[in-house]
This record gives sequence, structure tokens and C-alpha cells, in this order.
Amino acid sequence: MSYIITSKTYALFPQKYHTKIIEEEKVVSDPHSINNIITYNCYIYGSSLEGRKKGSSYLIGSKYKPPIIINESDCIILIPTHSTRNKSCIWFNLAGILNYYPKGSKQVVIEFKNNQKIIADVSYYVFDKQVLLASRLETVVRSRNN
Repeated sequence: MSYIITSKTYALFPQKYHTKIIEEEKVVSDPHSINNIITYNCYIYGSSLEGRKKGSSYLIGSKYKPPIIINESDCIILIPTHSTRNKSCIWFNLAGILNYYPKGSKQVVIEFKNNQKIIADVSYYVFDKQVLLASRLETVVRSRNN
């Protein structure tokens, strides 16, 4: 059994032999890869990772690095920093992000709702675009749920 992504999950980081998961109140480690964790979570909510990607692409019109809906009823939407095939791809929960700002030209500082900050190796502009796509997806999901 793999890690269950919840609204308290803020980010999933790839490590050499495990996945580091930042939660609201703690940091945990899971022996599975990020793709295995996300695939498992897609399955338990009735889809596949590919299905989630295609659904998001259809709903917001973005084909490259689309955010994905993990759990529609709780509006858990994950944002990838890179292609899912890239082993350094970090996934962020849109709901956990409080603020973000550039650190140089190739990094971004992400501040979570618990005021914890991390630095990701992705440009501010790429990350900002990903957050905007995820926000559009959230709007679509919330309008369907109402």
C-alpha cells in the first residue's frame, strides 16, 4: 500500500530511493516513487494518471505538464514542476501554497500555508504558469461541484 494524498499533503519530492513528502505538520518518507504514489492515488479515486492528465488537458486546454485532479470532492490538485518522465519532478498541492517568489533565474521559493519555505529548481515563470493552470482547473472543478 502506498501513501494516500490528502489536503494536508503539501509536496512530494523525489529522493534516490524514496519519496519525501511534506505535510502540514510533518515530513514523511515513503519507499515508493512519486509516480507510483500518484498513480496509486489516481486509481483509488477511479482513474489512471494518464486519464487524469487527459482530463485536465481537456478541461483547461493545456497539453504539456497539466496539473491533475487527485480527489475531485476535496479539490486536491497537484502541480508538476517538470514532465512526469523527469526524475526530478516535484509535485505540489495547489491548496497548500501560500505564496511563491523567484530566487535567481532558475529557482523559486515556495511558502506553504504552515509558513514553511522550500526552494525548487524551476524558474519562477514556469512555476507561475503551472499555478495559473492549476487555478483554472480548480475553478472548473468547483463550478462542476456546485
